[in-house]
Amino acid sequence: MGSASREALAKARASLQGRLSKTAGSELLEAADRIAKAPALVAVLGDASATTESKTQLVERLFGSLSAGARGVLVAAVTEAWSNTDEFVAGVEELGLRAEALANAELPEELLAVADLVDRSHELQLSLGSKLIEAEGKVSLVQRLLADKASASAISVVSHLAANPRGRRLDVALRQAARVAADQEGFELATVTVAAQLSTEQQDRLARLLEQSAGRPVKVTTVIDPELLGGVRIQLADDVIDGSVRARLDDLRQQLAA
Repeated sequence: MGSASREALAKARASLQGRLSKTAGSELLEAADRIAKAPALVAVLGDASATTESKTQLVERLFGSLSAGARGVLVAAVTEAWSNTDEFVAGVEELGLRAEALANAELPEELLAVADLVDRSHELQLSLGSKLIEAEGKVSLVQRLLADKASASAISVVSHLAANPRGRRLDVALRQAARVAADQEGFELATVTVAAQLSTEQQDRLARLLEQSAGRPVKVTTVIDPELLGGVRIQLADDVIDGSVRARLDDLRQQLAA
């Protein structure tokens, strides 16, 4: 995001501290969807030169069915100055994700679990990423897939991301959404990939080191991948530390081929 958008998002996030209903997150995600699909609407609401009063009145008129809390968050978003309209829409979406996280403490883990499910299924990747399948069909597939297996808030988020890819792969979007949800709850997510299960002592030591690096609590998800052969691969936010044997062998092969 541009500097103006980062500042706008930071200010709009303050509105999440008010009283929000449990449906506020899904309402904001639906609002982001609706705004993104109406070029004239996104142009007006994302226009930095438009007056606060005019944009607030437009939100009240077009989104009057939203709960008071969700409407307040949306008003806070539209009254800020964003770098561009795409980042304005992304900001409304992020506010929806953060509102969902406030209502569901398990959301980060649920989104990571769905991302792993998509990763393991080539058929799911094709179906949910296909441009030939309408958004309604993708939402229907998500709801059938996750019925009785995930919370309503997780299904809402996955459905929204599947229906609104905005150039993103679904597994990537899900992992980013999980990081946003974790950030809202005050911790980082780390994925540690190893060739064999770590001992409890090793897991505790690694968690402490990651928390020192991140400067706040870190929730670690461990993935077993025998193809690593040995060593460890760590992803913390956008940083990847690859100390696996496989990575070193790949580096060696590239050097020999050069």
